[in-house]
Amino acid sequence: MISIQINTDLNFTHIRMIALEVWPVAYGAILSSEQLEYMLEMMYSVEALREQYEEKGHHFIVAVEDEVPVGFASFEFDYNQLPKTKIHKLYVLSSQQGKGTGRILIDYISEEAKRSNQSSLILNVNKYNKAQYFYAKLGFSIIDEEVIDIGEGYVMDDFIMEMPI
Repeated sequence: MISIQINTDLNFTHIRMIALEVWPVAYGAILSSEQLEYMLEMMYSVEALREQYEEKGHHFIVAVEDEVPVGFASFEFDYNQLPKTKIHKLYVLSSQQGKGTGRILIDYISEEAKRSNQSSLILNVNKYNKAQYFYAKLGFSIIDEEVIDIGEGYVMDDFIMEMPI
């Protein structure tokens, strides 16, 4: 059985471990190895994760099965000062995909968002990431697209998806 736990580890050990395993699989065919390495450092170094948690107010949760971390997510209430919860990260180990773990993480975030009087969940997904089909199946719709300059000549080319709650 999968349980959701609030991350209390400020070294983000399990989150970093899962990201380092999942990212090359999820983005290996989409991004260059240089961009992949750059983005992992930019978003998943201990310092970057601490800043997201301590300064930006991101909430981190971990999906655990049989005491083993198998996925994680991060989210932020009142994104852009609107009653929307932004899902910044949601990753599940490849071995765990198709077992409902992603849905459990989304359901948990949705319930927390409702308790915080949010009207919808919003997220960005790379235009070439097959995860967009997973989100669509859950009820998210593409509402826009954006290209985000992340430095070093790299960009994120994303769909913005939203789901009312």
